[in-house]
Amino acid sequence: MDYGHELQFGTFLTPAAAPAQGAVARAQLSETLGFDLVTFQDHPYQPAFLDTWTVMTWVAAQTERIHIAANVLNVPLRPPAVLARAATSLDLLSDGRFDLALGAGGFWDAIEAMGGARLTPGQAVDALSEAIDIIRGIWAADDRSPLRVPGTYHRVNGTKRGPSPAHEMPIWIGALKPRMLRLIGRKGDGWLPSFAYLEPGGLAAGSAIIDAAAADAGRDPREIRRMLNISGRFAPQRGGFLTGPSSQWVDELLPLILEDGVSTLILASDDPDTMRRFAEEVMPELRESAARERADRPVEPRRRGAAALALRAAGLDYDDVPASLAASAVEPGDSGYSRVSSTYMRGGRPGIVLAATNVEQVQDGVGFARRHPDLPFGVRSGGHGISGRSTNQGGIVLDVGALASIEVVDVAARRVRIGPGARWMDVARVLGERGWALSSGDYGGVGVGGLATAGGIGWLVREHGLTIDHLRSVDVVLADGSLVTADAEHHAELFWAMRGAGANFGIAVAFEFEVDEVGDVGWAQLAMDATDRAGFLERWGAYIEGAPRDVTSFLMMGGSRGGQVVATVMAVVDSDDPDVILERLQPLAEVAPLLDQTVQLKPYAAVMANAQGGAHSGQGDPVARSGLLDHITSEFAEAAARLLATGEVYFFGIRSVGGAVADVPSDATAYAGRSANFSVVAFGSDLERMNVLWEEFASHFSGLYISFETDLRPERVSDAFPPATLARLRALKEQLDPSNLFRDNFNITPAV
Repeated sequence: MDYGHELQFGTFLTPAAAPAQGAVARAQLSETLGFDLVTFQDHPYQPAFLDTWTVMTWVAAQTERIHIAANVLNVPLRPPAVLARAATSLDLLSDGRFDLALGAGGFWDAIEAMGGARLTPGQAVDALSEAIDIIRGIWAADDRSPLRVPGTYHRVNGTKRGPSPAHEMPIWIGALKPRMLRLIGRKGDGWLPSFAYLEPGGLAAGSAIIDAAAADAGRDPREIRRMLNISGRFAPQRGGFLTGPSSQWVDELLPLILEDGVSTLILASDDPDTMRRFAEEVMPELRESAARERADRPVEPRRRGAAALALRAAGLDYDDVPASLAASAVEPGDSGYSRVSSTYMRGGRPGIVLAATNVEQVQDGVGFARRHPDLPFGVRSGGHGISGRSTNQGGIVLDVGALASIEVVDVAARRVRIGPGARWMDVARVLGERGWALSSGDYGGVGVGGLATAGGIGWLVREHGLTIDHLRSVDVVLADGSLVTADAEHHAELFWAMRGAGANFGIAVAFEFEVDEVGDVGWAQLAMDATDRAGFLERWGAYIEGAPRDVTSFLMMGGSRGGQVVATVMAVVDSDDPDVILERLQPLAEVAPLLDQTVQLKPYAAVMANAQGGAHSGQGDPVARSGLLDHITSEFAEAAARLLATGEVYFFGIRSVGGAVADVPSDATAYAGRSANFSVVAFGSDLERMNVLWEEFASHFSGLYISFETDLRPERVSDAFPPATLARLRALKEQLDPSNLFRDNFNITPAV
């Protein structure tokens, strides 16, 4: 039976102590030759071997693409709770390239000699089962409850969970006997035997046991990858199994793929010539032959087990999921669900998450959402958004994070094309290689899609304007599924709307920007005594309004500690001249007593490299209120001081705007708050209390920045868009999205 997994190839190496770098060199060769996976046997009691975990870590640091695993880890000598965090650590450090393969033991004399407990075969299976429960429990970082596994052989009693691995890490199990095979069917993600130890017909018999156990556990057997360690010898003439020319290897291995369902073949050899011949002569032929045979007999799609089906959301037609998105669809019962259900600050439980990798899949996803008009529909790029609903409860999420390309389309004009899933730190890095930069937000982990349709207030804003001010065209999938390119001459009204209210009109699948030349910049981080909150805010506001445009500054404040209030003030000076930087920053340093300071000359890309990868695991709903402010008057400063004194606000921030932003007419884009010199945001924990406190500020604000606003009451839309702008937006909404499909992000309703 073909289980339909993508075909992969690996190597199985010996971590010999002499020469110490031998296994590492062969691992690097494995990557160079195009293998997908490199594995190492694990025998901690063997003095002729290096420690396998240390070897894998060293290999991860000296490779870039290849996945790494043991073959298999000796669980009796590796406590599962520690193993879980070690696996996560290596996975995070290697950008998701570590896979966990476990064994129950077997060499009991040697294990006992090293301090491990001797177990019977049955006890070893039970011990491994307990270990798997602990490992998966540690990885479940989204579960805030303490982990308790009262096992007989392995136990934890209230340990904290997390962190989660960088990717959906599988647990493969090395096994031969029926009881271990049944454990794989219940809890494993892969079966990893060695062909040399199998009886004739052992693959089919073993898979039958695994499949039956999986079905009994409510699992689809197709969830479990079938793997196989193989060994042989290349020779001019045909001999025994895998002894002969490469054509014989292909002939003998292909049935294992198509008839026995093996999808990962791992070559057990330390010989570079054997590795090379297998990679160059066997792997390509097997891939081509398997693809050809599979095309003639399509593989049955994956079926979810009863336990997963029971968790499906009401009102969602799962059978209607477009074929192009079915393979990437993640449901509440799937093992990877916790990695995609929430965003950076918001917890969610959507009914389905669809990951699009191309424009056609985005169009298919929009069609699917259109057929579910009563369900929430979230669109996600980077998943960082505070204001937007890129997750929901029981609805659909279309994730465009994989559309993350960054390409230069015109060097002379400094035109670049960027996908919505690209992160701003990656954009800064790529552009920085040419001495370019694009004014963006202040956190590198934010996705391009959300920020480039809302505004884009960042470290270069006073000198270079908003992100949307650099947009020259945008490709948009509309509510009817059509793809259009909007610019100043084509679909001009949509182009106007996408710059400030884009989430209401479609899904941006590509942006074309004109970027600026930007060299190194001055980067200052200051801790200041802001105990006199109102006076501090007034002085800082006066400084930044009067500063040259090449200075942009943000501040953050919270409650007092020991009677003192400390403000964090950051500033970028768009100059690579140290004298200019110091001249610009000296007045800032005089705003309040300095408690600490750092000033650096560094590339803009280094300023933006302030985020880490990994899945988002937000909880609950953030409470944030926002406003655009023309000037920090004494009245506003006093009101802000009173707000902070309540203790209801745990984060209060002000970003400078003004400068180049005001050069653009207020009606040139949907973002109309061009007169504002400041963008204000406050985070609290109680929505009702926060709304009451925020009312005091209403008279001070000239607008609202939607990226930081979580109050979705209709009047907030009027705060964000002046009457003429809002009327224009509603008319366009009626034209392009009359059914209001794109309604779950600061909704602009169609004109009636």
